[in-house]
Amino acid sequence: MRLLLLLPLLVLTACSSDETEHLRAVAPENVPEAPDFSDPEEEVYNVALLVMDGVYNTELTAPYDIFQHTIFRKGIRPMRTFTVAETRDVVTTFEGLRILPDLSYRTDSLPRIDILVVPSAEHHLDTDLENEALLDFVRRADREAQFVTSHCDGAFVLAAAGVLDGHVATTFPADVEKMRQMFPQLDIRQEVLFVHDGKYLTSAGGAKSFEAALYLAEYLYGSKIARSLAGGLVIDWRLEEVPHLVIKD
Repeated sequence: MRLLLLLPLLVLTACSSDETEHLRAVAPENVPEAPDFSDPEEEVYNVALLVMDGVYNTELTAPYDIFQHTIFRKGIRPMRTFTVAETRDVVTTFEGLRILPDLSYRTDSLPRIDILVVPSAEHHLDTDLENEALLDFVRRADREAQFVTSHCDGAFVLAAAGVLDGHVATTFPADVEKMRQMFPQLDIRQEVLFVHDGKYLTSAGGAKSFEAALYLAEYLYGSKIARSLAGGLVIDWRLEEVPHLVIKD
């Protein structure tokens, strides 16, 4: 994930439209190239983090931090993280960070996606659920992904795409009833921070997105690696102390 930083203007007046267009034109030249996927057989987990305007910082950066840090651990199959959006245009998070997506699911040839991460975004309870291009991308990624994860209201997108049918899930605690009303066919749980059912991992979001990401790291790599990743971020990680639900096959 790359943050696009624009230098502040040393004036009190707003940019003119010409100045704004100039900034848009020149800023991407200073940004590194998209990830190199030239070796499709490389032993990594490709992790796609779905971003869009209004995405919430924590639900995006928590799994990103945990997963990206696996590249610094030896003896494991690390995760190669990248962001994907509808276009490569700058995405502005709900809190105001500006992100330049790595890839567009509309125009780019996407690599194999082993893990799809759907963070929460401002319009995941309304207009995003009507975006057929977005939902179709989720369905396509779901067909090949080993794991599909959501944080907070990202679960609404998975539900709207139909991939959660027949599975137990959770979402942001205050939105559990809303999700039950919108998707009455689903089994939505409230008294847990995350649910793992099959290849689907849904979480309550917020700061607890770290716990859900650490759980997946522990599931894939074992407790020693998970504790190492947690320690690097000064997180006291003990899976047994985190309210969660694992649905056995």
